[in-house]
Amino acid sequence: MNDKEKAALGSIAASAVLTAAKAIVGLLTGSLAILSEAGHSLIDLSATVLTYFAVRISGKPADAEHQYGHGKVESVTALAETALLFLLTGVVVWEAGQRLLCAQPHAVEASVAAFVVIAGSIVIDFFRSRTLRRVARQTSSEALEADALHFSSDMWSSVAVLIGLGGVALGYPLSDAIAAVVVAVFICIAGWRLGRRTIDTLTDTAPAGVSEQVTAIARNMPGVVAIEQVRARPAGAVLFVDLGVGVSRTLPLDRVSAIKDRLTRAIRAALPQAEVTITTEPRALDDETVRERVMMIARNRGLAIHHVAVQTISGQLSVSVDLEVEGTMALAAAHEVASNLEEALRDELGPDVEVETHIEPLPADVLAGRDAAAERIAEVRAVLNAQAAAHAGLYEIHDVRVRETADGEIVNFHCRVDPALSVRSVHDLVDAVEGGLRRHFPGIARVIGHAEPRR
Repeated sequence: MNDKEKAALGSIAASAVLTAAKAIVGLLTGSLAILSEAGHSLIDLSATVLTYFAVRISGKPADAEHQYGHGKVESVTALAETALLFLLTGVVVWEAGQRLLCAQPHAVEASVAAFVVIAGSIVIDFFRSRTLRRVARQTSSEALEADALHFSSDMWSSVAVLIGLGGVALGYPLSDAIAAVVVAVFICIAGWRLGRRTIDTLTDTAPAGVSEQVTAIARNMPGVVAIEQVRARPAGAVLFVDLGVGVSRTLPLDRVSAIKDRLTRAIRAALPQAEVTITTEPRALDDETVRERVMMIARNRGLAIHHVAVQTISGQLSVSVDLEVEGTMALAAAHEVASNLEEALRDELGPDVEVETHIEPLPADVLAGRDAAAERIAEVRAVLNAQAAAHAGLYEIHDVRVRETADGEIVNFHCRVDPALSVRSVHDLVDAVEGGLRRHFPGIARVIGHAEPRR
């Protein structure tokens, strides 16, 4: 049994005891104020029974019929309690009016038992209200909050009844009816407060300040370029937050997913009860480069490209890319893929852009192979050292590996270069060594050189 159910059962027990005691004393003394309190407690007893079942149902997880959970069952229960409070208010006011307008005051006995019961009621109401409010705050339970409000209003209305009994004891018989009206006022105020809060929940009224808080969190999140939509609505202990944000359309999916994860964690850190749903909208940014736009279009089509070259020739934009496709694909099919890519680039960059694609075979995902013989590796290493010696700035060929595959030999090697050289210069040097090796051994399918700064 969880804390919500324990609190609800405690309320049932307290309401039952108070209802019985007030009803007995009210009938024996003829006090309308005490009878009103007994009616109030009887409604509280009915309400707490409803609350007990409500918190049990609201705690159930979402299912096929209630995909957002059962939290609003508590709100429906609280609304029923509100209706009972207003009904009791009307009955009490009517009876109090009859007694106040009656020429012969209704006999009321201010007995010791009446004072004891009302004083005891005040003590019980105080502690039950405090306990229920604490649990309701911890669990965000509207039904328990409604119960806390009932016991709180009971406490203050009991104080009014106690004052009314004191007036009767001092010889003012109308004090009892006046106290009953005061009780009705307390009941009405409690019903109004509870009803307004419950209707706000049932009509999905956004909690004050939540939208602004979520917006501020999203605006400060790196990667978010726009806030499209923020919606929040409570349902029992859960706060559902729907957030739409704009992100750069050039970001890959894993980056977008990471932004959503970080944003979700940030919102839940500020609002632990939040159930967050985030949607992202791609946005074109003013600082996008042509290369980024080309890479984005290819990525969205699931195409592998490299060597993207962007030029301006006499004011005309020219773009060329190397497009990798399956090596076993027929040329007609590969050409169609390339043509579709070129058309997409023209749609993005403008109809006058010059687009050229160079089709290359895509390397196999997994290519089985084996290490070449030591003599073959030594032979390749000797040629690589000779090539390095012929190019100033490139030194120390090492970690040479030669693998035999069905597509031919694949050679990997490391070398050291002057750390002050630019990346372009280093790339040209390594390319020259790779080209020299392949000219010497035409059977080599691929050469991969890795440059390291010389210490």
